[in-house]
Amino acid sequence: MATSTQPLPLPGAPAVKEHVQRELLVLNTFRVLQAVVYMALSFSAMLIAWLPLREPAIARLTAAVYLLFALLALLRTARMPRNLHVGVSACLAVDVFAAFLAAVTIPAAHTGIAAMLVINVGAAALLLPPRMGTLFAALAALAMLGQAVLASGDVSRYLLEAGLFGVAYFATAALCYALGSQMRASEALAEKRGLDLANLSQVNDLIIRRMRTGVLLVDDSNRIHQINESAWMLLGNPGIEQRDLGTVAPELSRRLYQWRTTHEPDDSAIALAEGVPEVVPRFTRLAANDDSYVLIFLDDTSLVSQRAEQLTLTTLGRLSASIAHEIRNPLAAIRYSAQLLAESRNLRDADQRMIEIINNHCGRVNEIIENILQLSRRERSRPETLDLNSWALLFVNEYKEANDLGQDSLRALLYPRLVEALVDPQHLQQVVWNLVQNALRYGRMPGEPARVMVVARLASDNGPPLLEVIDRGPGIPPKVAAQIFEPFFTTHQYGTGLGLYLAKQMCEANQASLEYVPVAGGGSCFRITLTAPVRAPVSSEV
Repeated sequence: MATSTQPLPLPGAPAVKEHVQRELLVLNTFRVLQAVVYMALSFSAMLIAWLPLREPAIARLTAAVYLLFALLALLRTARMPRNLHVGVSACLAVDVFAAFLAAVTIPAAHTGIAAMLVINVGAAALLLPPRMGTLFAALAALAMLGQAVLASGDVSRYLLEAGLFGVAYFATAALCYALGSQMRASEALAEKRGLDLANLSQVNDLIIRRMRTGVLLVDDSNRIHQINESAWMLLGNPGIEQRDLGTVAPELSRRLYQWRTTHEPDDSAIALAEGVPEVVPRFTRLAANDDSYVLIFLDDTSLVSQRAEQLTLTTLGRLSASIAHEIRNPLAAIRYSAQLLAESRNLRDADQRMIEIINNHCGRVNEIIENILQLSRRERSRPETLDLNSWALLFVNEYKEANDLGQDSLRALLYPRLVEALVDPQHLQQVVWNLVQNALRYGRMPGEPARVMVVARLASDNGPPLLEVIDRGPGIPPKVAAQIFEPFFTTHQYGTGLGLYLAKQMCEANQASLEYVPVAGGGSCFRITLTAPVRAPVSSEV
């Protein structure tokens, strides 16, 4: 039921071909009429008595051959020659030659024959370049001058008439060329504007189709005329033949009837089908004071909630950053005071324990502040092409040098093929460092050392590159796994709940994704799906 958009025709040869074909059709039809006139003048006994023939055999042969040529040209109008100018020029040359023979063999009708040739000269100016149009005007004038020279009688009068016709030919050619140029420019402009309007209409249709808001156009008989993809999905994907709103969505039809009768909308959210999000319908007339057609907008409440949540998180992040800046100064004073107090020689064991608690909690608060500030001033990613095999091996060695693992184990598993990814090395370092720390802290069975692996591999032979941090611990319960990437969610009494949230945000900044995958047989896997670098195709020369 979704609206479809057909590709628009591009400007080019097909439109010009249709335009020229119409002009050729008119010219070829007129050529047939010319030939019929020549036939009538050559074969009609009545006309021969009134307009005697000078050379009857040549006149009749010329008329018959010219008629056959004109009919053939008319039949071949739909099949234009590849070189249009050559074909049109050849036909016009035949026209001039036939008119010359007809004027010579039917001298009493030479004035009418010369007048009909004006149309052919005008067509030459319309269909051919200016020089060619002028050439045929000159040929027509020479043909009439030749007829005047061969005519018997008052030659000076015939020459004057031929000269006047020559002037008329050149004037007609100039006028038709000017009118043709203006007409073609106007048609080109109209075609361009029509194409722009069609493209704009297509873009508008595409925008409406891809809108996240559902849009329906319903008439006064409750029939759906237009529906975009979002509305079709929010209505539960009804069949293409179902156009009655009361059948497709009875509750929406009821609300539309209520709005039409009372003009009071119902803003409560409803689900129009099973398994689809709730929507809030909005109604508006397509034309003022006319209920014949009504536009229905279906606002997905889940999208509104997501936008509100994003806005809330953004505002909360800015507020938290401001508060964190204000907390750092008194926190530093508390910690410095605790350090000075620890230097006292007369402290009892209980007081020493209190100072230790103060320092521990100051460190925890400072870690929370650092995470919040890091979240608020996160820098843009600077992706580079990394060999994940080499990077994972180097990371494991650096982590072991910086941390005493004791009985815990951390190792890298490498892929037998080259695994390259496009990612910011600093961001990847922070993300994997956080994941490895969590795995070493929580990914252990009771009374056993932690076993953590950093795995670099491809999802498949042609799949995206993956980097996984796997432990063999107890795993994460499904209810907890659904919330571990939310900000400030933690199951540890001293946790901040920002580590995994920051890691996921950094991955998204690098066009990567971070997800939790349970491990069969026990354990946890945090998988980073990275972006493979784009390689230019290699061309081979033979």
